[in-house]
Amino acid sequence: MFRPKIIETLKQFSNEQLLRDITAGVIVGIIAIPLSIALAISSGVSPVQGLTTAVIAGLIVSLLGGSRVQIGGPTGAFVIIIYGIIREYGYPGLAVASIMAGIFLMLLGILRLGTLIRYVPCTITVGFTAGIAIVIFSQQLNDFLGLGISDLPSEFIDKIKVIIMNISKTDIYSLATGAGSLILIIVWERISKKIPGSLVSIIIATLAVKIFSLPVETIGSRFPDLGSGFPLPSLPSFDFSQIGSLIQPALTIGILAGIESLMSAVVADKLVVDKHDSNTELIAQGAANIISPLFGGIPATGAIARTAANIKNGGRTPVSGIVHSLTILLVMLILMPLARMIPMASLAAILMVVAYNMSGWREFSAILRMGKSDILVLCVTFILTVILDLVIAIEIGFLLAIVMFFISMTRRSNIVLNESLSTEHLSVVSINGPFFFAASDAFVEFIKNNCTEAKTIILSLENSYHMDASGINALIEIKDFCDISRKKLLLTDTKEDIDKLLQKSQIISLLGRGNIFPSLKEAIDHVSVAFPVTSGSES
Repeated sequence: MFRPKIIETLKQFSNEQLLRDITAGVIVGIIAIPLSIALAISSGVSPVQGLTTAVIAGLIVSLLGGSRVQIGGPTGAFVIIIYGIIREYGYPGLAVASIMAGIFLMLLGILRLGTLIRYVPCTITVGFTAGIAIVIFSQQLNDFLGLGISDLPSEFIDKIKVIIMNISKTDIYSLATGAGSLILIIVWERISKKIPGSLVSIIIATLAVKIFSLPVETIGSRFPDLGSGFPLPSLPSFDFSQIGSLIQPALTIGILAGIESLMSAVVADKLVVDKHDSNTELIAQGAANIISPLFGGIPATGAIARTAANIKNGGRTPVSGIVHSLTILLVMLILMPLARMIPMASLAAILMVVAYNMSGWREFSAILRMGKSDILVLCVTFILTVILDLVIAIEIGFLLAIVMFFISMTRRSNIVLNESLSTEHLSVVSINGPFFFAASDAFVEFIKNNCTEAKTIILSLENSYHMDASGINALIEIKDFCDISRKKLLLTDTKEDIDKLLQKSQIISLLGRGNIFPSLKEAIDHVSVAFPVTSGSES
């Protein structure tokens, strides 16, 4: 059911909470301005497009979203994806891919598939997030060092090669501006948590460049046509023949937007002791990604850092998110001429800090101390994200995680001949772990090789909690073996789920209801009528 949180929260509204939401919204809006500009430029679009995204997506997510405190807008996770799409298809291709991704997200929400996100292993999310952080950091070296490379490759290895080849062109003024901004952001975090260090560093760096006439590149020098105002909506012009080739980029945007927005909502739930509606949130994120490109915006999702800042400053309803969007809109209409003076090196420093914060190095290092399979999935996803492509990284990461899971389950599955209960005429066999396709053939071979003399085989499933179609086929094969060998097959201790599966597969009629017992003891007592078992062996 689609039910935006704003409907629920407005019923419990108060003047006191309204004031807190307005305050939080203004603060988060101020925080979002330099981030939106920096993320847009790093993505290969203009600052206005980043700010427009923050306004439109932020407003829609707050009005329609399933979280009471989620802040929507451009995020670092999309930088490398947007940059690559624009280089290959241009902005019109990106706009179409974003709209397609929005439709995909809305369908996920309408079909109530939002809970599927919880099945994404943390090894994959930590791996690709850390990989994205490395790529974002590497992209900032050009502006941070003032190298002046106009066409930086999107591929990581090629990018690093070009940067190294041009390292001798480092501009001392840009480096000083970037390094000063970086140090100020780091130091300011220890001074004040209320006023963002990114904003302070931009103001001081801009003043320094203006007062001392430092010869560094600014937003205005790179984007000379930048002016005040807000873009009017229009349909993107594109070639319909590109739709097929844009499906994969669109799915990448949609999957990443879904994962990041719901991860952000989960974090927010813990901070405000609330529960978001994942399906409503996906519908809102979908709508945001459909409408944002109509105004020239870029893909958006829930921003974890801005959402956390909203909560820490008192935001508790979607009103704070609405105010955040209106604050950015006001700056776009009135203060954009001042933004032209912001040095590019200072924006690069901001994104370096963003990359560090999103890297999740603590989670990364914690997983490195875990099992080998977790380490393998983490490292493969991380490396592929950096050197190849996010989509490939996620696909191979998922495949590898599934394979490692099956290997783990196979190791837990085993079949044991219970010698203390077995006799000359009776073989008691216990299956431990899942009775599934990866282990079923081995189970059949074990019985054929170890139960040749017995007249009766008791198969105990007391320690087996799962069975699939391969397990059913294996049971049929074991029954055929017993029929050919003139043996009797008894089944015991089936769990409720396995018992339902046996009934659906009609294997109970094949085995005979009289040959299925609720406990091993009852099965042994039944066999002892024909082949007496000593009391010692029953203990």
